[in-house]
Amino acid sequence: MNLLIDITGVQLKTERLLLRPFEQKDLDDFYAYASVDGVGQMAGWKPHENKEESQMILNMFIDERKTFAIEKDGRVIGSLGIEYYNEKRFPEFDRLKCREIGYVLAKDCWGQGLMPEALREVIRWLFEEKHLDVIFCGHFLRNQRSERVMKKCGFTHYAYDRFETRMGTIEDDEVCILKREDWAKISGQ
Repeated sequence: MNLLIDITGVQLKTERLLLRPFEQKDLDDFYAYASVDGVGQMAGWKPHENKEESQMILNMFIDERKTFAIEKDGRVIGSLGIEYYNEKRFPEFDRLKCREIGYVLAKDCWGQGLMPEALREVIRWLFEEKHLDVIFCGHFLRNQRSERVMKKCGFTHYAYDRFETRMGTIEDDEVCILKREDWAKISGQ
């Protein structure tokens, strides 16, 4: 089952990053990375065409209280959302506390190990402080960068699926999971 998660007031720190709730002051940084061609398409959405579009989505992030801003050196460089997994598609998890993670990173920050760093800290928080049993994470089959991030963080294959994007396209994707007991083994917890 999907456990209710509210990130209000939560701040997670890593060696190089701060993960915190989005704020209105993040609009320029958000638009700067969300408007770059090649970023959103890997997550199923078109580049933002203007700041008004970014403002609408920023308002949603703030109101829903489930998406972290990823900040590095005072600049927001990405987002990491704690989404609802598809309970109808995976009823075998009905008795477990679960959520799904999705993430996006500014193109100029790719290849620096920042997303695995952010993801590991959110995984730790979800298992240790929110007591989740399972975390889902998926990637389009063509998105090998995202697949590498997930594998580095301990996610393993669970199923293949098809995903309808916000662009109206259908993408083949891989659904991966990370169970708390597996995370405990690889993290030494």
